[in-house]
Amino acid sequence: MALVLTPFIMLDGQAREAIPFYEQALGAEVVFRQTFGEAPDGSGSSLPDDVKNRVAHSVLRIGDAELFVADFEPNIPNRSGNQVNICITVDDKEQAEKLYESLQEGGQVILPLGPVHFSPAYGIVTDKFGVMFQIFTRRPK
Repeated sequence: MALVLTPFIMLDGQAREAIPFYEQALGAEVVFRQTFGEAPDGSGSSLPDDVKNRVAHSVLRIGDAELFVADFEPNIPNRSGNQVNICITVDDKEQAEKLYESLQEGGQVILPLGPVHFSPAYGIVTDKFGVMFQIFTRRPK
């Protein structure tokens, strides 16, 4: 069973500034960056300009590890405790569903698990202890 835990730093409009900081401070290499306005399914076209330019997702490689950095989505509130999330990356949808169901028990669904333009199964839950988890399924190669 392949399972990866990835720190995911969520910011409120500062991701563009944070990414070069982590490049310099941690020797990170940006391997992916996309704004909300660049969503390939066109969903970002109806957003206000200030939201379109926010970083929807970025992947920074630091040695053998990855760090994700993004700005909060407009419909997910920024509150103390959710600036750093644990992102669990899995290879298949069934594994994602099992983890998602387990973690939401006694917790709260933030984003229902489902397909999005960057993952066949992606969702966000806060567990019963207040820890926010993102479940991310890789696209098949």
